[in-house]
Amino acid sequence: MSRDICIHAWPCTYYLEPERRWVAGQLSLTLPSLRFMTDSTGEILVSFPLSSIVEIKKETSHFIFSSITILEKGHAKHWFSSLRPSRNVVFSIIEHFWRELLLSQPGAVADVSGPRTRGKELTGLMARSQKRLEDTARVLHHQGQQLDSVMRGLDKMESDLEVADRLLTELESPAWWPFSSKLWKTPPETKPREGVPVTSCEPFGKERILIKIPAIISHRTESHVKPGRLTVLVSGLEIHDSSSLLMHRFEREDVDDIKVYSPYEISIRQRFIGKPDMAYRLISAKMPEVIPILEVQFSKKMELLEDALVLRSTRTSSPAEKSCSVWHAASGLMGRTLHHEPPIVDQEGTALHLQTSLPALSEADTQELTQILRRMKGLALEAESELERQDEALDGVAAAVDRATLTIDKHNRRMKKLT
Repeated sequence: MSRDICIHAWPCTYYLEPERRWVAGQLSLTLPSLRFMTDSTGEILVSFPLSSIVEIKKETSHFIFSSITILEKGHAKHWFSSLRPSRNVVFSIIEHFWRELLLSQPGAVADVSGPRTRGKELTGLMARSQKRLEDTARVLHHQGQQLDSVMRGLDKMESDLEVADRLLTELESPAWWPFSSKLWKTPPETKPREGVPVTSCEPFGKERILIKIPAIISHRTESHVKPGRLTVLVSGLEIHDSSSLLMHRFEREDVDDIKVYSPYEISIRQRFIGKPDMAYRLISAKMPEVIPILEVQFSKKMELLEDALVLRSTRTSSPAEKSCSVWHAASGLMGRTLHHEPPIVDQEGTALHLQTSLPALSEADTQELTQILRRMKGLALEAESELERQDEALDGVAAAVDRATLTIDKHNRRMKKLT
């Protein structure tokens, strides 16, 4: 995913200090930087990385016009005014991404010029892949718990149908039948099926939190925003304000659509008849971590808009191809580092150095990658066994539903004869 994707853009004016005048244009925010482009010429007057920002403040110019000032390292101060839709909206979003950048990279301000090594990049990639796999495993585990709960419900239904069968037999028997009292014998307790754990009927992990991220939240209108938090649960979604007060909870089945405007901005909507829809729009620097989980939970309700198609383009290859390519790439890099393979030599004896501009993996990076790959392999094997168990459970559910349907139809016909 490109880091230069425009997260948001706002019409505003910029104060040009040398000419002492305001210039109309557009302020654009990307993940690594902030820039201002003029409307008249399309020239980029100012552009600076977020990591170089020292302070963001709300001020007034000439004691009248509300403005935002941004102080850079080296005491360079930038003034932005006439911000639309409002100064508070622009300030909240820029401050959110700036703070998240500082929190995620504590040394970013000091080491902004230091390039990342190949080992660090590969370790970060594998760590993010492991986190996605762990989130998917949690959802898969909860799905298995739901199947187990369904099987317990079907077992109880079969037991109730046996009681109904005895009652119908009693009603169908004539009054002089001497063995009718034996029909009221208490039925034996139904034993749970093999492979279904004996637990309570409440779905395990119903309120389990999959991920929790800070976000900028707007409700119905974009002119009023507030900082808050989005929590993704196995059973739904929760939106809290900055004081951790619950603003709204979307149950999993109540969500009607989720629109992805960009890798950092989504909207969640629940439709109502006769009253306004419940809709929230959220912007977050950590939204790319949430979107893959939402795609697993709400696959048929997700809609990627034009600016978010980059997410789909990054997933064109199948998951098996991706995992295989990542595994082989990491294995090859670690093998070359550990065994210090010599460079490839052509027929004339000239060494062919591939990717000479990138440093080799260090011993620490190699060990960390090895541990991550081992954990990912364990998670993948556990997910495979869980999927096989769920396939068997689904076959059992289908057979139990068929039996229950036939028994209910038979009982309905018997009750019609009695009436």
